Amino acid sequence: MISKVNSAAVLGLEAQPVEVEVDISDGLPTLTIVGLPDKAVEESKERVRSAIKNSDAKFPTKRIIVNLAPADLKKEGPAYDLPIAVGILLAHEQISFDPKKVLILGELALNGALRHTNGILPMVSMAKEKGYEEVFLPETNSKEATIIEGIKIIPVKNLKGLIRHLRSEKMIQKKEKFDFDSYFNIEKDFDFDLAYIKGQEHAKRAMEIAASGSHNILMSGPPGSGKTMLAKAFSSILPKMTLDEAVEVTKIYSIAGVLPKNTPLITERPIRSPHHTSSDIALIGGGKWPRPGEISLAHRGVLFLDELPEFPRFVLEVLRQPLEDNTITISRASGSLTFPAKFILIAAQNPCPCGFLTDDSRNCVCSPTQVLHYHKKVSGPLMDRIDLHIEVPRLKYENLASEKVAEESKKVKERVEKARVTQQKRFENSKTITNSEMTSPEMKIHCAIDEESGNLLRTAVNQLGLSARSFNKILKISRTIADLEDSEKIQTKHIAEAIQYRPREKTF
Repeated sequence: MISKVNSAAVLGLEAQPVEVEVDISDGLPTLTIVGLPDKAVEESKERVRSAIKNSDAKFPTKRIIVNLAPADLKKEGPAYDLPIAVGILLAHEQISFDPKKVLILGELALNGALRHTNGILPMVSMAKEKGYEEVFLPETNSKEATIIEGIKIIPVKNLKGLIRHLRSEKMIQKKEKFDFDSYFNIEKDFDFDLAYIKGQEHAKRAMEIAASGSHNILMSGPPGSGKTMLAKAFSSILPKMTLDEAVEVTKIYSIAGVLPKNTPLITERPIRSPHHTSSDIALIGGGKWPRPGEISLAHRGVLFLDELPEFPRFVLEVLRQPLEDNTITISRASGSLTFPAKFILIAAQNPCPCGFLTDDSRNCVCSPTQVLHYHKKVSGPLMDRIDLHIEVPRLKYENLASEKVAEESKKVKERVEKARVTQQKRFENSKTITNSEMTSPEMKIHCAIDEESGNLLRTAVNQLGLSARSFNKILKISRTIADLEDSEKIQTKHIAEAIQYRPREKTF
C-alpha cells in the first residue's frame, strides 16, 4: 500500500513543500530512502525503525521504499524522521487520517521522543502560505511556531502520543497563540551606557547618527581610547525592532540552528563580533549546504569588526557586495542561495601597527613603510563604503577624572527612535526602511539641497577627491542629521557636518 504525507525542506530563508511517499510491498525486509537525501536523512532509517518499535507500534517486516519528492531537490537534516515514521504507519494501516492539509516535521530519538529541529519557523510560514491547516512538530519548537498566526500548531512530545492522537484515543491540545506583548514590552538593562563613557562627544554624536540612519562607521585611534567601549554601548541606543524585523531575524537564527532554547522570538537587535581569525565562509556564509554567516546573523543589527586591519584582506573584500546590496548571494555548483545582510558595520582600528601614530603623548615607532603596509590591508573600495569615519583620540587626565556624567543612552535612544519614525513615514510606500538604503530616485526627492549647500558640497568633492559613492553618502548622512533636528529640508549646516565624517582620500 502507498501513503503520502507532507513535510518541508529549507532553501536559504525559504521553505519548499516535500511529499514523503511510502510504498510497502512483499519482498525482503528493507527500508530504502530515495529522493536525493543527505547522510542525516539516510540515517533516519535506524531512528525510525527503533522509534516505531519503542512506541508500541509494529515495524513492517516487508520491503519499504520512501521517496522524498521532488526528487531533484536536495534533502538534508533529520526533520524527515517523523513524517517518514507516520508515512510507514499510515501505509501499514496502523493509523488512519487525512494527511492532505497536514504538515509533519521533527527529528526522532530512538525511544520515539521528538527532538528540537532547526528551521521550523520558515517551514511553518510556508505551510500557512500553501493552505495547510495543521502542523505536527516537536513540542520544544511549538512556541517558536506559534509566531506564525492563522495555522493550528500541534505540539508532539513523542511518536506514541502522536499515534494515539491520530487514532483519536487521546487528543493533543493545540498550542495557544503567541503572546507578542510579553516579549516586546520588556525594557532591557544594558551593560554599557554612553553616560559612563568619559569624553569622546564627537564619537558619540557619530554613533547617534549611525543608529538613526543605519549608517556604517569606522573608529580610528590609539589603544585604550575607548573604541571598543563605544561599540559595545552602541546597542543601547538602537531602536526597538518591529515585528516584521523580529520574525525575519528569528527565521535566520532558526535555520542556522543558533536560536536560543528559551527564546522563540528574537526581539533585540543582534550584535555579532567575529574574531579577526574568522574565515570568509564564517563571515558571509556558505559550506556544502549553505548556511547563514556572521553578516546574515547580524541582519537588522550590528556587525562589529574590532582591529579591522588584522582581518585578512581577502576576508574583508567579501564584505563589499553585501555592504552595497544588503544581501549576500552564495553560488555553488548545485545552485545559488541569497541571504539578507542588512547590518550596521562598526569597525575599529589603530592608526598604525604600534597604535601611537596620532597619539600626542607617545611616540610612534613604526616606519613609513610599515604604516603604508598597515593601511593597505583595508582596500580603498571597502573604506569608501563606510559612511562615517571618526578619530577617537586618547583622553586626558581631566576627562578621565571628571565626575560629570554624560548624557545617558536612554535620552539618545529617544532621539534615534524619533528619527526612525520620520523615516518610516517617508518610506511607507517603499521597501526602503532607513536613509542609508535610499535608492537614487528616492535621493532625488528627499535629498534636495539649496544653492549654498550645493556650493559647499562642490568644494568638498573637488578638494577631497570624493567618489560618486562618497557624494551620495554625504547626502544620506545629511538627511539623517536633518531628521535628528526634525528639519524637513537639508540645510547647509547639515551638509557641513556630514562632510566632516568623510576621510581625505589617500593614495598608497
